[in-house]
Amino acid sequence: MKHRTGLDRSQTLLFPERLEEYVAEENPVRFLDAFIAGEDLVTLGFAKAQCADTGRPPYDPAAFLKLYLYGYLHRIRSSRRLEAECARNVELIWLTGKLTPDFKTIADFRKDNGRAIKKVCAQFVALCRQMGLLAKASVAIDGSKFRAVNSRGHNFNAGKLQELLARTDARIAAYFEALETADANEPAAPALDAAALQAKIAVLQEKRDWHAELLMQLDAEQKQVSTTDPDTRRMPTAQGNVVGYNAQLAVDAKHKLIAAAEVTNDVTDVNQLADVALAAKQHLELKQADIVADAGYYHASEVRRCVAQGLTPHIPKVDTSANTRQGLFGKSQFHYDAQKDVYVCPAAQELPYRTSTFELGRELRYYRASGCNSCALKQQCTRNKANRRISREANEHLMEAMAQRMKAQPEKFKLRKTLVEHPFGTIKRAFGYDHFLLKGLEKVRTEWSLITLAYNLKRVLNLVSFQKLMAAVA
Repeated sequence: MKHRTGLDRSQTLLFPERLEEYVAEENPVRFLDAFIAGEDLVTLGFAKAQCADTGRPPYDPAAFLKLYLYGYLHRIRSSRRLEAECARNVELIWLTGKLTPDFKTIADFRKDNGRAIKKVCAQFVALCRQMGLLAKASVAIDGSKFRAVNSRGHNFNAGKLQELLARTDARIAAYFEALETADANEPAAPALDAAALQAKIAVLQEKRDWHAELLMQLDAEQKQVSTTDPDTRRMPTAQGNVVGYNAQLAVDAKHKLIAAAEVTNDVTDVNQLADVALAAKQHLELKQADIVADAGYYHASEVRRCVAQGLTPHIPKVDTSANTRQGLFGKSQFHYDAQKDVYVCPAAQELPYRTSTFELGRELRYYRASGCNSCALKQQCTRNKANRRISREANEHLMEAMAQRMKAQPEKFKLRKTLVEHPFGTIKRAFGYDHFLLKGLEKVRTEWSLITLAYNLKRVLNLVSFQKLMAAVA
């Protein structure tokens, strides 16, 4: 008995096989092809979607969009790898009509069509809504840090730069001292020693000038500087610091589909809630919905923006009071009487309104007690000689109402982790996309759009039958 053998490479075929026969009738690439074919790329704003009357005809942007979506679905992000796949991958040969663009042309498409690609993400969410895959009750929001093309060694803050400058100054001083010694012993020492020392001093001086220039770029707003990708920032994570970007997701509660996505270089999530929530509201065409997020999003002005648009946030409050850390009465133990506009302390004494101020973009009202020195609970309340003072934000009534919702409906917040961890886990573990390939915030936003669209495509392909998908895009 012999093994099975393949076709003889030199044999001539009487009836050559068609490329169509290599792609099965229910192959997912057929849905990908139909979905892109149904989009109006001119209206979406793709470059070269309309051909000029003169000159060499450009590539159809639909071919590149299919190429990138197929690539991101199959963990192929590099333009050079996509170029290679165009010549050997049968599915891609079918999908693009055997086009073989070079890697630079492929990369330029992604670079030049960021906003249009983001609109395609919204179009796919609309398709999911049409198929009844999206809920209209609640959306969970979370962020995750992704590494960028910038090492920690090429990211600097004021402390690091000052330490480097001090270290360089010490080394330069040591070299100058060695140079003086070499000059004093010149007859006995080789002449190259002095020249070598001067060369080392010149190198250190150049590095010192560079670090001093970086330090001058820092101010109250820009507290970091990155030299490989200037838009990246050093961000804290559970596994340590990472130089990268803060990727945000709004996840639908029904099938864990991504309703909205954004990328920022803000180190924390505190200012991200409203933008992501309102984008999700627009894509899902919601009038009202519950928005669930973790304590990192707790910010009164962001909550106010959501409430003004009919969204109801559910965010737990973290007590950051210095008094609480010291074992003293925190602000949570003071009751606010809205009718009297006073706070009532644990000793049942009133703290009336005293003054207002505007700090860090927030309007604050201050309430101060009187007679604290004679109070029996003073040692449990404050260690300051002055009377106890409480601050109140202009939108704090919204935060108090949210605290009541959290207390009355704790089950809503418990669902948050089961929703938002799924997309991030799939993207980082199953796809392997735990870092960005491109440099610059705008390019990274384009890449994040492609990643999240690939996740949604993968999810829908697993949820819906092929026939229903094809009917939806017919």
